[in-house]
Amino acid sequence: MRLHRLTLTAFGPFGATQEVDFDALSSAGIFLLHGPTGAGKTSVLDAVCYGLYGAVPGARQSPGTSLRSDHAPVDRPTEVRLELTVGGRRLEVTRRPAQPRPKKRGGGFTTEKAQSWLREYHPEHGWKALSRSHQEIGEEIGGLVGMSRDQFCQVVLLPQGDFARFLRADAEARGKLLGRLFDTRRFAAVEERLAELRRAAEARVRAGDEQILALAHRLAQAAGPAAEEPAPEERPGEPGLAEAVLRWAAVARSGARERLDIARWMLTAAERRSDAARLLAESERELARLQQRYEETRRRAAGLEDRRAERDRCHEQLARARKADLVAPALELRDEAERAHRTAAAALARSRAGLPSELADAGLGQLADRERGLRAELGALESARRAERRSREIDAERAGLERQSRADDELIQEAAEWLAGWDTTHRTLRERVETAQDAATRAEQLAGRLDPARRRLEAARRRDALGEQEETAAAALTAARESAAGAHEKWLALREQRLRGIAAELAGQLADGVACTVCGSPEHPEPARAEAGHVDRATEEAALTAHQRAERVRTEAEGRLGVLRERLATARAEASDPGESGPAGGASASVAELGDVVDRLTREHAEAHRLAAQSHAAREALASAEREHLGRLDDRQQAERRTAARTSQREALDREQAALQGELAKARGACASVAEHAGLLERRAGLLSDAADALRAEHGAAERLKEADGRLSDAAYRAGFDTPQAAAAKILGDTAQRELQHRVDAWQTEAATVADRLAEEDAKAAAGRPAADPDAAQAAYDRSVRAVRESAAAYSAAQERSAELGRLSRRTEEEVRALGPVRQEYERVARLAGLTAGTSADNERKMRLEAYVLAARLEQVAAAATIRLQRMSGGRYTLVHSDDRSGGRRAGLGLHVVDSWTGRERDTATLSGGETFFASLALALGLADVVTDEAGGVRLDTLFIDEGFGSLDEQTLDEVLDVLDSLRERDRSVGIVSHVGDLRRRIPAQLEVVKERHGSAVVHRAAGTLSG
Repeated sequence: MRLHRLTLTAFGPFGATQEVDFDALSSAGIFLLHGPTGAGKTSVLDAVCYGLYGAVPGARQSPGTSLRSDHAPVDRPTEVRLELTVGGRRLEVTRRPAQPRPKKRGGGFTTEKAQSWLREYHPEHGWKALSRSHQEIGEEIGGLVGMSRDQFCQVVLLPQGDFARFLRADAEARGKLLGRLFDTRRFAAVEERLAELRRAAEARVRAGDEQILALAHRLAQAAGPAAEEPAPEERPGEPGLAEAVLRWAAVARSGARERLDIARWMLTAAERRSDAARLLAESERELARLQQRYEETRRRAAGLEDRRAERDRCHEQLARARKADLVAPALELRDEAERAHRTAAAALARSRAGLPSELADAGLGQLADRERGLRAELGALESARRAERRSREIDAERAGLERQSRADDELIQEAAEWLAGWDTTHRTLRERVETAQDAATRAEQLAGRLDPARRRLEAARRRDALGEQEETAAAALTAARESAAGAHEKWLALREQRLRGIAAELAGQLADGVACTVCGSPEHPEPARAEAGHVDRATEEAALTAHQRAERVRTEAEGRLGVLRERLATARAEASDPGESGPAGGASASVAELGDVVDRLTREHAEAHRLAAQSHAAREALASAEREHLGRLDDRQQAERRTAARTSQREALDREQAALQGELAKARGACASVAEHAGLLERRAGLLSDAADALRAEHGAAERLKEADGRLSDAAYRAGFDTPQAAAAKILGDTAQRELQHRVDAWQTEAATVADRLAEEDAKAAAGRPAADPDAAQAAYDRSVRAVRESAAAYSAAQERSAELGRLSRRTEEEVRALGPVRQEYERVARLAGLTAGTSADNERKMRLEAYVLAARLEQVAAAATIRLQRMSGGRYTLVHSDDRSGGRRAGLGLHVVDSWTGRERDTATLSGGETFFASLALALGLADVVTDEAGGVRLDTLFIDEGFGSLDEQTLDEVLDVLDSLRERDRSVGIVSHVGDLRRRIPAQLEVVKERHGSAVVHRAAGTLSG
């Protein structure tokens, strides 16, 4: 990688645009970067780092710090442009950090986002843009350079103070720096991953042991008294836990099986005793039953003899009733015939009562002749009845015609009255529709004016409020500007005063025998003295802080005022309306004037909207009226036509009615109507018919009664009764007969049962034995049953205990088998984790994996640094890597120096100031070589070395410069950053940073030339 050109604008202490031509400086191989303290030498290196990576080294990139120059005008953007060749490609990187800039419209500032550009140069086509993406540019540059920002700052911008500390640092500090340069995070990640795996495997082993212990506790609960030994007391994770639990479970199972055999024998004995007691109890109960049965049979036999007379009486009564049942049908038939004869006689008397007196005793023939005569007369009146019905229909039709005539007359009169006012009504409705349409148009126009008027009113209110806020913000900005200007002048004055006395301040830090940080001399014959009123660094920094705080307040005040002015201008523009006439149309229209306009428009719009809302109703009313007009005209025409038709219809009905009246007068006779005359004849014929039917029914009933009397006398004689009345006296109902039969059957059944039971031999034998005692036998049997239940419960509990112990033992064995691979995995992972963490006995040096890798890199760095250190020290010193462990520190990162003059190895902290410098320089160059190889062998053609040359004597300085000059053999250029005056005489190519009041500037110096 070779740097060609660096352009800085408003960056750090550089207020204007400065350009650094690295091609001109690198042509001599070594060039010097010098200038006063605080001029900006380090800022040049920061700009190189920022151009490549978009960030500056170390703490200078901390939050709150700004890369923008305080000397630059507000309209000049901060920018860094770096031109370089890397990987055979010539690139140009341009970067701008996030920075405030003036707003394009109005006052105040806005923050502009960070920007980046990447271009590539082609000999045929010139510069070609590649990307403007921060991420893409970062990935492209990082891939070509092959180093991170931290590696670049350590390898290319060699910070000697860091390497001097690295040379004297302990193993922990060296490990942090080397880990950052060589990115050994993957090895630390391996350590952490193995530790996580070990913790996870240990957790799984503990979880398995806890499961086994939980099963052991359940085994102990299940074993109960069968467990002759206490449960294992090992804790989860302890070795031998699984074997102890399995051994204890086997003992518990053996004891449970013994107790199961004992319980089985006791249950068998109890069951035999219970069976014997049960048989004895059943025998006693049977004996007691037979004795009670025999005694009860004797009592029932005595009761039968007592009820024998009653049984004979019931049997005799039942036999007489069954003979009387043979006469019962004839009795019922005679009673029914007598009832029918009485009913027919009563009906005949009622029918004769309605006949004329001359027919009261008439026979059947006379009644029938008279009925036939009346029926013939009725047939002759049927035609007259039809004529009478038609006459009534004609009267109804004529009445209907009269009603229709009156209705049509009313309709014609009403239509004439309504049509007389139609023109006025139609004109009024049309005017109403037109008024509603005009109001709708007016409402739309007013709505289009009302919304802008309301927005103008709201804008006028904001305009008045923002005007007051603008006056307050302008006053605050004036005060902030005055305060910022005063703080800036005070800080510049204090800074200039401090710079005049900076020599005395530096002299106050000198100590005898310690090299000066400016000239490098350990002797201080005439140190500068502080003058009266000297300004120290704390006072200057306090003034700078006050100046920066005042600037921030000023910037914030400008931003607030700019925002308010923009909002005020917007509000004024919104409040004005060129199209509005009068005072309310200008930009200065008051809120009251605009409010009056809005109120007036609101009222007019509401009234127009109210009238427009009636448009639909008005059109509907007009359409309805037009439909009614057409309907009334049609109704009037129809009524006139119906009137003409009714006249001819009425004349035809009158003619028909006159013809019918003559026929009806003959048919009515003395009655009011033909129907009345026909009804009278119908009633008379009905009376005659009913009387004839009743007479015939009475004759039939008398014949049936006479026949029933003969049958009843014959049946009573055959049944053995003297008279029918005697047979009727012995008849009993079905219920009474069933009751008598039941009593007889019950006595006979009881007699048979008693006879059978008295003949039983076992009952007779039991009656001759002593009385039985079944209660005592049952009590003995109950006691034996309880004993069986208790034995069965004990046996069941022993079975369950044995089965549960067997099941839990099998589960425990399965858990132990399943835990075996997990425990083996844990042992393997724990062994690897201990080895990489340095805690294992197999790790002899107790080195962590990351430390082991860093130790290998440090050994390479020491070997590369020794090549240059021997030339710088005249072959005296050699850097060697040490694996020794000192105290409680980490092993493997020790660094010693071997002195060939004494042949002894000693710590690097024993080197003098000058020796420490060139040893640090050799270490830095060696580290650069190793990191370069680690990054893929990217060639580094430009290096920078920062300070430390003042601690060297003249001879050593020559040797160091020879070593640096030897770097040119590989076409490298080295930039030295130093205050040492002797270097300005030895190195002709120089880049001087000049400090000025309005910002620093760079000046290129070559042999006998000056450019800037």
